[in-house]
Amino acid sequence: MPSFSVRAASAFLLIFPLLLAGCGQETPQAPPPASRPVKLFTVGGGSSDAIRTFPGRVDATQRAELGFRVGGQLQEVLVKEGDLVEKGQVLARLDPTDYEIVLEDRRANYDNARRNFERGKELIVDGNISRIDFDRMEADFRTASAALSAAEQDVEYTVLSAPFTGRIAARSVENFEEVLARQTVIWLQNIDELDVIINLPESVVRSVRSEAGPHTDLRRSATAGGIRAHAQFDGRGGRDYPLRPKEIATKADDQTQTFRVTFTMDAPKEFNVLPGMTATVVLDLSGVVDRDAVKWVPARAVQGDSGLEPRVWVLDAETMTVSARPVEIGRMSGRSIEIVSGLEGGEEVVAVGAPYLAEGMKVTRLSLSEQAVPRADDPL
Repeated sequence: MPSFSVRAASAFLLIFPLLLAGCGQETPQAPPPASRPVKLFTVGGGSSDAIRTFPGRVDATQRAELGFRVGGQLQEVLVKEGDLVEKGQVLARLDPTDYEIVLEDRRANYDNARRNFERGKELIVDGNISRIDFDRMEADFRTASAALSAAEQDVEYTVLSAPFTGRIAARSVENFEEVLARQTVIWLQNIDELDVIINLPESVVRSVRSEAGPHTDLRRSATAGGIRAHAQFDGRGGRDYPLRPKEIATKADDQTQTFRVTFTMDAPKEFNVLPGMTATVVLDLSGVVDRDAVKWVPARAVQGDSGLEPRVWVLDAETMTVSARPVEIGRMSGRSIEIVSGLEGGEEVVAVGAPYLAEGMKVTRLSLSEQAVPRADDPL
């Protein structure tokens, strides 16, 4: 019995200091609640949407595909690809022999018909020929005259001349080849002035303010200076080259549902820009974007408050907290819903995770890598 008391006392002496130490420590605080991850959506129509960049394609403002208006054998091609030619300069010739023979025949017929018509005018006065015969002589003369003019034109068409000053972009024939009428043999381009072509998506066109009625808003806004644009080229240090609006299509492309917009620029002097090259077009639409236009957000972003009134959760990017904002909703289109009022554009709203939020709650951006990966047996 005494030995048991000694062992118990010894154990108590060992445990007692630990109990005292435990009582002297404060209870550890619970860690602050982690912020809720959410997926965000940027509302269109804000100031960031007013400055847009588009890939552009360069083309010559003045260009032509040249061919002879008659067929025949090439007698000579006088230019090479890359040559600079002046307006009216001869580029190529066909062998005119066949057309000159036809011309001589038409000229003989014309001379005969003209003499008969002149004699007929004297005979009809004295009544020596009938009016019907005289009318036939006149018709023959007019027919021969027209045939002669056509033959003269055909001989002229055996010579191909430059319609404007430019460079030979390409040629597809060599001397002594047979060519068909209107077959393209030479491509001529004037590259002192260049076109830069982009394709505008319908969302951009739809956001333009309506001031002049349908089909003319974008064109009038552009020509009035409401749309400002400049081009940038790779390797030129981000230098801007001003663009002037030229043409704006009002019919969307059947395949891409985009609208073709063409700008014009003066060819740079410090480096070569040739048709077929690419450019980046920076478009400033701040003067024409309709700030009051309907905004579209994912349908899941709109939640009902306690009174079942629609609202969205808007992110404060500085504090990474969310706040509820009442909105007025309109129609639905697919998985999107229109916001008639309540948003200015450019806000970040919670698109996924909205039902679990509270006023002032901290959130974190849900990265794309954290999205669920479909299983192999999930339906497509």
